[in-house]
Order: sequence, then C-alpha cells, then structure tokens
Amino acid sequence: MDEPLRISDPGDLVAALPGLLGFWPHESMVVMALGSGGRIGLTARCDLPPGPLPAARAADLARRMAGEDPVAVVVVVVSEAPDERDLPWAGEAVPDLPHRGLVHDVLAALTAREIAVRDAVLARAGRWWSYDCPHVCCAPGAGTPLPGGTSPVTVAAMAAGAVVEPDRAALRARIAPSVGPAAEACAEEVWQRGIGGTTGRGAERGSPEEVIARALRRCRPGGPGRLPDREVAAVVWALTDRDVRDRAMGLALGDDAAAAETLWTECTRRAPTPLDAAPATLLAVSAWLRGDGAMANVALDRALTSLPGYRLAVLLAEALAACVPPAQLRVLIADVVGRADDGRGAG
Repeated sequence: MDEPLRISDPGDLVAALPGLLGFWPHESMVVMALGSGGRIGLTARCDLPPGPLPAARAADLARRMAGEDPVAVVVVVVSEAPDERDLPWAGEAVPDLPHRGLVHDVLAALTAREIAVRDAVLARAGRWWSYDCPHVCCAPGAGTPLPGGTSPVTVAAMAAGAVVEPDRAALRARIAPSVGPAAEACAEEVWQRGIGGTTGRGAERGSPEEVIARALRRCRPGGPGRLPDREVAAVVWALTDRDVRDRAMGLALGDDAAAAETLWTECTRRAPTPLDAAPATLLAVSAWLRGDGAMANVALDRALTSLPGYRLAVLLAEALAACVPPAQLRVLIADVVGRADDGRGAG
C-alpha cells in the first residue's frame, strides 16, 4: 500500500483495522498515527493485559508514535468485555465502558510526549463508542454500528498481496511446521543431506546460488508445483551460509520477489528446527517490503523461537519495532547484499 490512505470517521478507522494489521484484532489496543489530511501512518497493536497496562508498555506505544511525528493519533480498544460498574461519589452504581483505565494510561503516556489524541474508541460486537463522547450515541449499551462491507483499506491491502486473516493465530498457522509422515520424510532428507552432503542419485548439486535458483523457478507462477524434499533440503542448508543467505535476501528487491516469498514460506513450513530460522527470516523481509507487517512479525517470532538470538532476525525485529518503513528497509537490504558480495554479511 504505497499510496497514502486517508480516513476520518472513527467507524471507518475501526473497519480498516484488518487491512492495516493483516488480521482482525481480538482483545487488543491499537494506536494509529494520523498525518495531514487524515493520512494513516504507523499502526501499532498490543494485547490487552488482564490487569493494568504496564507503564513500560504504554511508554513504548507512545515512543513508537512519537517517531512518526503525527498530527494526532487515534486509540482503539477492541474488546468483547462487558460494561463495567462504577461507584460514583453519589453512591449509585452506573455502567461504564470497559478498559477506561487502560485508555487513561495510554493517553497519559501520549500526552507526556506531546502527542495529540484525536479520539479514543471502543470497538465491540459490531459497534463503536467514543470514550470521550458525552452523548447518548456513545453511552454504554448504545454505540454506533460499524460500516458494512469491506473497508477500502482492506481492499488496498489485498490488492498489494496481503492475505487478511480472521486473527493472528491464522497468520501463525500459515507457516506452522508441517506434521505427519510427509513432514517426517522431509526432515529425514534434510538431516541426511547435512550428514553426507548428498542423499543419493536424487540429490541437488551445484553451487548454493544454483540450488536456490532452481527452487525459485519451481515457485514462480505456473511452475511445476510442490518442491521435492531434496530441494527443500538443499535450500535450507545453502541458507546456513551467511553470505548466501544475505544475497538471497536481495531476491525480495527483484522481479522474483513473489516467487522468493513462496519459496521461503515453503521452506519455513517444512524445514526442521533450527534450520527453519533462516527461511523464516527471509520470509519476514518479503512480507515487510510489501507492507504486511503482521506477517513479518509472525515470521520473525518463528525464527527467534526456533533459534533464539539468531542475529539477523534480532536485528530485523528491532528495526520492525522501530517502525522502519519498507523504503528504508530496501536501502538496508541493498547494503547487506553488497556486504555479502564482499564477504561481510549481516551476521
């Protein structure tokens, strides 16, 4: 989504969340940066905690927003929690919107950074409420229906290649490790290649770059289909070479970017731990460059779960947390590829 998106109505902003995040958030707090003319910038999300929001979490959200230098931000709480009961000074119990305390903590952290808050909104059961609105439309038990149909933001995200999932678990499932006899056979092929370098007459031969190029051709639109186990084995072992991996990262910048993302996805699903860390990291790069930050986060989580401390994944996770835009990432990748060509990879 390279073109700036502009939305002003709170209901439209809530409806745009799946396109902005890549999935419909559940029990989440989302903070959206707004630029001039209502342009949507950085969108940050965190899980709603069971108790008060840790001060460090609120401060981190504010820090990330401050890096965008927004005109204002909108805070959205997505929760199916029921109305709370408050005891005002008069002693009569009255209903109130849920999570008001959490909203207060985030607003305080944003105010400390001198970031204007345009609105704070609750999204629940297909309706939305403003925490600041005193009118009947935003009273507990009322609310305004969310817009029907698919948000233009979600349409734009899907046109750019993003797959909008029903929740974050569905994103993780997309690259979940394969299971069953076929998965076991692939893992055996991978480990046999690591032990002996070849696995018989079907083994893939040639330089690491040739191995990756052959697998890439299979993953292009109209290609021959599923990668044989021997090609998965050859690719994941090729990626254990730091310079090979870093040069492979450059595929995300060229005409074969879509085929490369397919290749990294397939290898992430089928490679045994910890050899899935490299393709998962490359998958994160591909997703990030096309604006799918949710998939990038999930892939980096996979890489760091498989191989904690994996340096390239750590560096990319820090950059993603710092909200480095795709255009800047392209520059960084070009530098890493250049270093790999000189034998000075990213580590």
